[in-house]
Amino acid sequence: MLTRSRGNLSLSTFACAAVTVLVLFTLVQPAHASIGDRLPEFRECVEVCERENCGPDAEHHTTIPLHHRLLFWTCPQECDHTCQGIITQRRTSSVPPLPVVQFHGKWPFRRFLGMQEPFSVLCSLGNLWAHYDGLYNRVRPNIPATYPLRRWYEMVAKIGMASWVFSAVFHTRDFPLTETLDYLAAGASVMYGLYYTPVRVFRLDRPTPRRRSVLRAWTAACSLLYVAHVSYLLLVRWDYGYNMAANVACGVVQNAMWSWFSVKRWRESHRAWTLFPGLVVAWVLVAMSLELLDFPPFLGVVDAHSLWHLGTIAPTVLFYNFLVKDAQDDMAGTERLKL
Repeated sequence: MLTRSRGNLSLSTFACAAVTVLVLFTLVQPAHASIGDRLPEFRECVEVCERENCGPDAEHHTTIPLHHRLLFWTCPQECDHTCQGIITQRRTSSVPPLPVVQFHGKWPFRRFLGMQEPFSVLCSLGNLWAHYDGLYNRVRPNIPATYPLRRWYEMVAKIGMASWVFSAVFHTRDFPLTETLDYLAAGASVMYGLYYTPVRVFRLDRPTPRRRSVLRAWTAACSLLYVAHVSYLLLVRWDYGYNMAANVACGVVQNAMWSWFSVKRWRESHRAWTLFPGLVVAWVLVAMSLELLDFPPFLGVVDAHSLWHLGTIAPTVLFYNFLVKDAQDDMAGTERLKL
């Protein structure tokens, strides 16, 4: 095991990349259209609710709770959500029970304080905390400002925090704007991951003429790729399949690089923490596979997507631990060379 050749190392990296492609592209399989909002009983329920509660001629004028109004719930939307719960309850209580179906492309969830998908919101905030903790409790206190890679790691945390804020907002209220911001922020986080990974792996931050030229070219390439990606989605076509494929491609490349780098560092030093990036890659792949389950939300709250968000919190913390240990080891090695 300790004496494998470089050829075998390349093979293991290829295997990791192949598994990544297999798992991620499985997630891109087309979903079946929801039938819940096409059910006659659902449409009748919504029609009756709106006639009795909404509009100037309504028989009843139900007051929408303040915390719902603050999240821009309207009377027709309240009716739609209420009828989703009614129809779902009828179907699961029938003899024999009928399966839970999706409405408007989503499973029916129980709201909490007006939030549409409360557990996904909670898990998004958990990831937000992981990046906040990484920046303020790990990177900044333990890596000197003079260390050249610190600014890259700080940006990782800042973009990560922004992306999870938009994720929490989107899962709180699903609007076209919140969905767009969530997708574009997630894309920025993935693209920045692809951008800074070779900076660390190949030390493009070092001040040599060749590396500076490569870094400038790489910075320009990644910037143009992200601008082109956003421009296509906003100006040409909002394509979910393309967006997923683009993120998958970026993820495969950086996962392969981190896996290779992790094994390489471990073979050089035999220190357990050098395997953290490889462990993080494996952990995230397992967490992503939870999306394949796609089951109706347990207790109306916990679904596969929220579990995927839950599964990314711990590896984020672990990865910041690696960045700190890696930086400290690099600085210690530099000091030894000076002596």
